[in-house]
Order: sequence, then C-alpha cells, then structure tokens
Amino acid sequence: MVLTVDIVIYDGFKALEAIGSLSVFTYANVHLERRGLPGRYDVKLASTRRGEIVSDTGMSLTSAKALSTLSVPHTAIIVGAWRIEEAVCNVPEIVQWVQTAARRMSRTVALCSGAFFLAAAGLLSGKRATTHWAVADALKEKYPAVRVDADCIFIREGSIWTSAGVTAGIDLALALVEEDFGLDVALDVARDLVVYLKRPGGQSQFSAHLVSQATYHPGIREVQGWILANVQNDLSPAQMAQRLSMSVRSFNRCFKRETGTTPSMFLTRARIEAARRMLEEGKLPAKTIAAASGFRTYEAMRKAFQQALGVTPLAYRERFGVNNGQDLTEKRPL
Repeated sequence: MVLTVDIVIYDGFKALEAIGSLSVFTYANVHLERRGLPGRYDVKLASTRRGEIVSDTGMSLTSAKALSTLSVPHTAIIVGAWRIEEAVCNVPEIVQWVQTAARRMSRTVALCSGAFFLAAAGLLSGKRATTHWAVADALKEKYPAVRVDADCIFIREGSIWTSAGVTAGIDLALALVEEDFGLDVALDVARDLVVYLKRPGGQSQFSAHLVSQATYHPGIREVQGWILANVQNDLSPAQMAQRLSMSVRSFNRCFKRETGTTPSMFLTRARIEAARRMLEEGKLPAKTIAAASGFRTYEAMRKAFQQALGVTPLAYRERFGVNNGQDLTEKRPL
C-alpha cells in the first residue's frame, strides 16, 4: 500500500510546518521498512508551480509537483503562514484546487493558519476546526459558519483535519501515521524526532505555565505562581482573592480579563499538568497521583482528564508513560 501525500506550500509558508510533516512521513517509511511492514508514503512538496518556493524564514523549498485536479493525492496537507489572509488572496488557485480535489481525497489537512484555505473553499462550514490561537478570532469573524475551537491541538471532522500552531502539525502528522500503520510505528517516529510526547488531539493548546508567563498583571501572575506551587492543596477563590486583598467577585473578574479563563479552570488545568507529569515519569499508583495533584479521588482525576484531554489517565499512561500503564487500571485504581 502506497499512500500519496502532497504537502502544499506557497510563498511565505511556515517552513517548520512543512519540514516537520515531511520528516514524520519520511521517518515512518524508514520504520516501516525496518519492521518489514507493507506500505509506505510517497510524499511530495506541491504548489501552484514547480520550483523554489520561499518560506517565512527566507529559506526556499523545492516544489516537485504543480497542483492539478488530474493528480489528486490520498492526503493533502496545506501549511500555514504568518500573513495568512494575504496568502489566501495571493494564491486563490490553492482554494480552487482544494475545493475541487477534496471530494476525491481520503484526507484533507490544514496545519495552523492553513485552515483559512479550507474555510475559503467552504470545507469547514458547519464543522469544528482549530487553528493557531493568534488567528482564531480572525477565522471566526471571517468565516462565521466554522465552529472554531481554539483550545485543541488538532481536530478531526470526518476526512477533514485541522491543527493548532506549528509544532502541533507534528502531532497531527503522527496521528495520521498511527491511523495508517499503527501506534508502534508512530511512536518510533516520535522517538526519532525526539518529540517528548505524541499529544492527543483534544489536548489544550494552552498550558497553565504558558498562561501564567503571558499574564501582564503582576498580582495575577503572582497568584498563578502560587497556584502552580500548591496544586496539591485545597485552594478556594476566596484564598486567591485574599492574596491580592480583593473581593472574590472583583478577583474573578480581573483574573478572567487578564487570562481569558477563570481561576477554577486555571487550577484544574494546573492539576491536570501535575498529574500528567507523574503519569509520564513514574510508577506512582493512581490514588497517590490524584491526591498529589489535588484531585483527591481517582474518579475526579479521571473526569478532568476526559473533559480536558479526551482520554482517561489509563490511556494517557499507556501511551506516554515509561511503564506502559502496567500499574494503573480503570476499574480498580491502586
């Protein structure tokens, strides 16, 4: 089985997205051969013309294929750009091509702001999609029929896949490899690329630590640091507000304005991150992890993981933990 993959680039495309995806499929071919498994990827860089295409870094990649409705791949991956709305206007041929070709492709994929091309082609109307958080509002405003979810690493809606910014494209490409040739091959590739985690698509683009680092208000940032250092304790909005000598109502309003999330949501996210690290790195039993990360019970931790990541703690450890889930069970957490 040979699966054809066209990575679609254009002047100003994000080089890291194209190279990251290309590397995933190239390394997958190496591991398919090593394992003696049938199948491989036939990957090409494609554009509106053959030849050198200049990226956002000034580095050029060579397009070996000109887009044509007479030569449609199994999977098309359209990468993003910094000035994406300008790019969509400059290369309407890509919009027209994907509009016609998508019906004959098994998968149509947009990385990062590349979702604007799919939206312009009408492929995302009525569908959930994600993109880089920085352009999510612009995508919502320009294409109101798209159900934009800016909090996911990647989203699959039937044959349409979209991803968040830059490195999330690697997570999506790994998910495609897993779908095509299985988890073991995908994990082999992740190890080769020294990707610490092959993250599930439902995982948030935003970590609690990143949200804290991006907060300008010094008082709110101090409270965030205190939360991150004390996730194992019972923390209430009243305690958080007291640290800034504010009423709970004023504190909640200020926190939401500064961070885009509520204090309780931030605390839950911080606890999930603490639990994830323990699941990834050690042999601690489920109940111990739940207590140490502030959830208190395994069921509370399980519910939070399902809502935020779309996976249970068991599934998370099986995929990412050093012990492959051998000491954690759903029915009877230790």
